[in-house]
Amino acid sequence: MTTPDRTPVKVGLLTAASLVVANMVGTGIFTSVGFQVEYLDSPFALLMLWAVGGGISLCGALTYGELGAALPRSGGEYHLISELYHPALGFIAGWISATLGFAGPTALAAIAFGDYTTAVFPSLSSTHLAAGIVLLCSAIHATSITWGSWFQNAFTALKVLLILVFVGAAVQADPTTHSITVVPDGDALKELVSPGFAVSLVFVSYAYAGWNAAIYIVGEIRAPQRNLPLSLVLGTALVTVLYVLLNFVFLYTVPAQEMAGEVEVGFLAGSVIFGDAGGEVMSLFIALLLVSTVSALVYLGPRVTQAMGEDTHALRWLAVTNDRGIPVNSILFQLGLALLFIYTSTFDQVLVYAGFTLILSTMVTVAGVFVLRWRRPEIDRPYKTWGYPVTPLLFLAANAWILVYVFLDRPTESLIGLSIVAVGAALYVASQWGAPDEAPRSEPTA
Repeated sequence: MTTPDRTPVKVGLLTAASLVVANMVGTGIFTSVGFQVEYLDSPFALLMLWAVGGGISLCGALTYGELGAALPRSGGEYHLISELYHPALGFIAGWISATLGFAGPTALAAIAFGDYTTAVFPSLSSTHLAAGIVLLCSAIHATSITWGSWFQNAFTALKVLLILVFVGAAVQADPTTHSITVVPDGDALKELVSPGFAVSLVFVSYAYAGWNAAIYIVGEIRAPQRNLPLSLVLGTALVTVLYVLLNFVFLYTVPAQEMAGEVEVGFLAGSVIFGDAGGEVMSLFIALLLVSTVSALVYLGPRVTQAMGEDTHALRWLAVTNDRGIPVNSILFQLGLALLFIYTSTFDQVLVYAGFTLILSTMVTVAGVFVLRWRRPEIDRPYKTWGYPVTPLLFLAANAWILVYVFLDRPTESLIGLSIVAVGAALYVASQWGAPDEAPRSEPTA
């Protein structure tokens, strides 16, 4: 089945950058600091931890900018790995990304939204609230790209504003229980090269996941050769600043010994800043933050399955779009998976297994910048990776270390993650059975 040629609505730099910000800022920043203070004592080292995490993500964003500008088609890692290596590898990356990379996290963010909302309004159903926010976002993004962009931009702007208000309120709180200094001394500098710093970086890397968000809709971005690299870099840089500010707030308001081992660090800080109502204020605060996260995941995920449907005969139904060029079948497919995860609550373990695989997928993609320059030196490159080859090598080295650490620390989950790759390969082989001989896809042009 084919669809007629259309000229769909394009999104601009603001929407692309807001998708990056919305996809990155979720609950991770509010829950992981308690584990980091168990390894690090210095406020300087803790703040540098988040700055280094942002720098690693920025290296990835700079590299993705070159790949997306040179090969401007939606689909994210699926499209890039297919073009750079082989369609089979691309299919595996796309399958993991579309299911465990988007549908699962959509459900996870929605369930968190429901939990935080019912903390203030206990008479409501957390599960139904989770399903409702996914249905609302899916309906908006399936109706109009313009309306979806407005909705996404509005809630992402609200997210940034709420974080800045939170930071401003913390400064006014002036806690008297303790004091901190961010000026480094000898011990603080030693912590930067300690095993504890490296271990903590694993937690930080998960909080920065989503820095590559705009690559999934590059085909829908106006002037992608310019706006894609800008959106990735600006979005990642903004989130890095917000993360450092938020961690300063946590350290400023709550003594480290009280945060150690605690998951709900945001609530601890909220209680100091807003008093007795701190818990309810923080619940609503985080719930509102999560709306833009759910919206971004609902927007981005279907573009992966759409691209897979365009290239795979057995999945052609996922490529069908409406008269506005929106992949409605792919949106409904992701909606169904997300609702299944929400109402069965069996996806959390799968997400742990997939973490290893998702990092591996981004590493393979970043390494593709070397492949592209070697195999296709003649291709038009409207943007080239700043700092090449150092920036992609830094990204690869940091994430390789993370993979080694995760494998040594969680071998069972890592092996299951690798088995997911094998399942994706089997699905690719099955998808080719009975497929008609088709002319190879033309190379995307800049």
